[in-house]
Amino acid sequence: MGEVSGTLTGGDYDILFRTVIATAVDGIVVINAKGHALLFNQAAERLFGYPAEEVLGHNISMLMPEPWGSQHDRYLDNYIQTGEAQIIGIGREVQGRRKDGTTFPMYLSVGEGRLGDARIFLGIVHDLTRHKGQEEKVRELQNELLHALRLTAMGQFTSALAHELNQPLTAVMNYMNAARRSLGAAEDPATVRVRELLEKAVDQTARAGQIIRRLRGFIEKKEPNRSLEDLNASVQEAVALGLVGAADRNVKVMVRLDPELPMFLFDRIQIQQVMVNLLQNAAEAMEEMDRREITIATTLSAPGAVEVIVADTGRGII
Repeated sequence: MGEVSGTLTGGDYDILFRTVIATAVDGIVVINAKGHALLFNQAAERLFGYPAEEVLGHNISMLMPEPWGSQHDRYLDNYIQTGEAQIIGIGREVQGRRKDGTTFPMYLSVGEGRLGDARIFLGIVHDLTRHKGQEEKVRELQNELLHALRLTAMGQFTSALAHELNQPLTAVMNYMNAARRSLGAAEDPATVRVRELLEKAVDQTARAGQIIRRLRGFIEKKEPNRSLEDLNASVQEAVALGLVGAADRNVKVMVRLDPELPMFLFDRIQIQQVMVNLLQNAAEAMEEMDRREITIATTLSAPGAVEVIVADTGRGII
């Protein structure tokens, strides 16, 4: 293999120019003052999906999405007449249009030169698709982190609130029990009615306390604790937590639990956390749908194995 000497002849310059254009990683496009393509290298062919013969001699606006495509000639004429540059000699991020009609982000650097007495403009196109994809992933991770931080703060707040509410609820229930006992054994209609109402109030207060205890247990960070549990009962509790307000969003919930399921060894809180996430994702996936149905089911899929199904009528992964 020979070596290139320090001095190039006229013919060497021509070969070097063609080699640089052919091997450049970025797209290189040269146009005349009318916007017609004079040069379209291999990298540009790969970026835009056009073979060079379909671009050469045609207006370069074919590589631009609207509204930039229809504005390009006017911009070029204005620059030639006034010298006011918006991108020439500067470079900026723009959108390119492929042959199939799809667009992609790119950084376009434009320089001006002369070929004899004619003006020419050289554009170097750098594809930003991968860079933008990485930026989007970083933004998604940042959003997820912020969401996790908000959930952590909300969990701490909810845990403290649950603790504070549990005490007055217990006091209310004690007062109502005392009031019920103070009625004695009287059987007149008014006393019987008051006793019934107090019993219902005690039951509902106990239910509220139970919900608060479940909520507190759900959000507290604990080490995994596997024990024999009733999976159907755990699923029903998760449904109650995960689909709060589902009726207000016109979500129809169908629960089909296999009554023959045996007790299983699992961490109840972890299973409920997974279930709540699935249910909330299902509800969010159907926000723009006319038909909003969530089906929750359990079934014994094999000896010693159980299947939990959460299905919705959302669009799915597109």
